[in-house]
Amino acid sequence: MSTQGPYTRPGFGGQEYGSGQATYSAPEGSGSYGSGYAYAAPSGYSDWREENDDKSKGKRSLAVEALNQNVLMWAGFFSGSVLVYYIFSGKDFSFLMTYGAMARMFGFGILLVKTFKTRKATGISLKSLQLYAIVFFCRLTSIMRHEGYLPYDKSGDWLYHIIEVLSLVFTIAALYGCSVLFRDSYQADLDKFGEFNVPPGYGSVYLVVPILLLAILVHPNLNNDWLSDVAWVFAAYLETVALIPQLYLFQKISGVVELLTAHYVAALGLGRLTELFFWLYSYKELVTASGSKIPGYLSLFSQLLQMVLMVDFFWYYYIAVKNATPLVLPSHGGLGIV
Repeated sequence: MSTQGPYTRPGFGGQEYGSGQATYSAPEGSGSYGSGYAYAAPSGYSDWREENDDKSKGKRSLAVEALNQNVLMWAGFFSGSVLVYYIFSGKDFSFLMTYGAMARMFGFGILLVKTFKTRKATGISLKSLQLYAIVFFCRLTSIMRHEGYLPYDKSGDWLYHIIEVLSLVFTIAALYGCSVLFRDSYQADLDKFGEFNVPPGYGSVYLVVPILLLAILVHPNLNNDWLSDVAWVFAAYLETVALIPQLYLFQKISGVVELLTAHYVAALGLGRLTELFFWLYSYKELVTASGSKIPGYLSLFSQLLQMVLMVDFFWYYYIAVKNATPLVLPSHGGLGIV
């Protein structure tokens, strides 16, 4: 199309706009429209952009730092586990029991760090801590007096006992921190599992009583001592449900979980998963005095049940660790607890 004519674009070579009447020229400046005209950014734009770039870099740096801390923490645990394995296990299969106990101890160690470093009890269920205190106490009353439920390798001589004692100490310390020192931050209004027709804080009774009755009725006989055998299997059964109040609380805090709290729960789950592998092979040894294998089947079922309850948690935990972000759980029924 010709550049001459009644509708020539203004600013191109000083052409007239119209039919020979008044002419319009493009404003003088750094250039004309369509031919490299320069646009000057508003004052302060570059400073705003640099500030936001700095913030983005800062967030990425914090995320990388958090991810590195997570990796170092778990790497330290796994390295220590390998060292203990080569020194104490004799490469015996029963070391899986000791490894599971180490994972639990590691989890409560993380919880202590989280609680006393932040000086807060947010996101922590006192009911779960109470249940685990009962679990460790009952287990210790059994293994301190008899050897029927100890690992076969050298770790069963004394190391396993020390790990269980430390786990109990860590649990009691966490209980003290959450219920006394930092009680103001404890979310009692959300830690409501099982509180139906019982005083506040006693909802765990609905888990403890039926499981105690089950342990009295169905228990193995490896120690040949009624009290010791019942105490051990009661601890094993109760550990299956000890995390339920904690998972219930997770769903009541808008589904957002601090990463250290998530590490604590994940370590407990890892310990249980490790023991599951051991009992898949050894459950037939858990027999009653009459030779019934029901205690072995119940023990195996209880550990499988706990893994089912935690499967969603493990998935969202993996996503959170990979992205170095708080763990976000589904708001309703994602864990099958609510």
